[in-house]
Amino acid sequence: MTIEPRTLDTRAETDLAEAYYRNRDALPGDAAVAEIRKSAFDAFRKSGLPHRRVEEWKYSDLRARLKSVPAFAARRSDDDAKAAVAALDNVYGSAERYRLVIVDGHFHAGLSDVAALAEAGVSVRPLAEALAEEGESLMQLPEIATGDAATGLNAIFCADGLVLSLPEGASLDKPVEIVHALSATAASTSERVIVAAAKGAKATVLETFVGGAEGSFSNTLTDIRAADAAEVTVARLQAEAAGTTHVGTAVVTLGAETNVKLIGAGIGSGFARHQSFVAFTGEGSRADLLGITMVRAGQHVDQTLVVDHAVPNCDSRELFKTVVGDGAKGIFQGKIIVRPHAQKTDGQMMTQSLLLSDDAEMSLKPELEIFADDVQCAHGATSGQIDEDLLFYLRSRGIPEAEARTLLVLAFLSEAVEEIGEEIVVEAFEERIRAWLDAGA
Repeated sequence: MTIEPRTLDTRAETDLAEAYYRNRDALPGDAAVAEIRKSAFDAFRKSGLPHRRVEEWKYSDLRARLKSVPAFAARRSDDDAKAAVAALDNVYGSAERYRLVIVDGHFHAGLSDVAALAEAGVSVRPLAEALAEEGESLMQLPEIATGDAATGLNAIFCADGLVLSLPEGASLDKPVEIVHALSATAASTSERVIVAAAKGAKATVLETFVGGAEGSFSNTLTDIRAADAAEVTVARLQAEAAGTTHVGTAVVTLGAETNVKLIGAGIGSGFARHQSFVAFTGEGSRADLLGITMVRAGQHVDQTLVVDHAVPNCDSRELFKTVVGDGAKGIFQGKIIVRPHAQKTDGQMMTQSLLLSDDAEMSLKPELEIFADDVQCAHGATSGQIDEDLLFYLRSRGIPEAEARTLLVLAFLSEAVEEIGEEIVVEAFEERIRAWLDAGA
């Protein structure tokens, strides 16, 4: 008789199981949503938190990271939420944009530009409300994202967030910023944002993740649904406090003749994983996927990417840049899948890392899985230190060494930032890069 060994639950896994049993009856959604949550929870009970024996998580052992999981945050009053947001960094300053506010995982319509967006023909609904009306469709994700541990945890616990719906042909005159703010009290959060762009719609969405306290655990999911001929740009900046654990997922589904640009920047959090799942469902589409990561002083940031070319005649471009300082670890895992009938696919992936000290660490894992023969696909990966010849050239022109290093690092990262093509994003991100470099000078 063979007895299958079973790993004992960790304290964090026990905390999550108890949170589900305690909160399941209060979580929003109809019976179909409840069943989806239960199925995800059953899968979690079998596998537990992802760890180094799970291939996709081998470099980011979440089970080892989470010693315990604090209780999920309750909804705050609008006054408390407003005070929490006011105490945090305003990434985009006075730039013109619509603003939607999520505090501790709960959407606050009273602090958001819901009415102004309605005048522009754009609908904004709390996720908790939408789940009760059309929950099953809102919980569905592309196949490449359904088996992931983080998306499963989000399915179990997501209690709020928002649904941003752009009607056919809509074109917003300014960006929409979605602020994900964590208060200064350690808590767990699990929100879901759905951006649904109908046929021919055009929009720029800015997501900022700020705040948090030692021990905070956030698990966010942004589901971008771009219909035929839509054009969507999404910029995601994670700058949470150093003691937090952040797992953020972006899921992108493209229709036909659709263009999506997605840039993710990881600067904050002691342990962070930013993952993107991109699914092509219509021909003639293009996705530009960009990323910058800056880590130091023991930080651990993982950029993971899966692109699924399931239909012919689509292009994807991936460019990810990482700067790793003293005692920190950066990870990049990227996979392009080309299905058997996805002929004329063009997928190009490049990741580059800059190591600023001898104890900086970078793990790179680019992959191609190609099952069609008429394609153009390639990947590349480089790692190195600051070019001493360039540094010498700048210093010989009278530029102090610290400033010269800043200029070289900024030039290295700006290649990815400027590809996004949105001035508000480029200026804000480059300002964050300079601040990060100045803080380590």
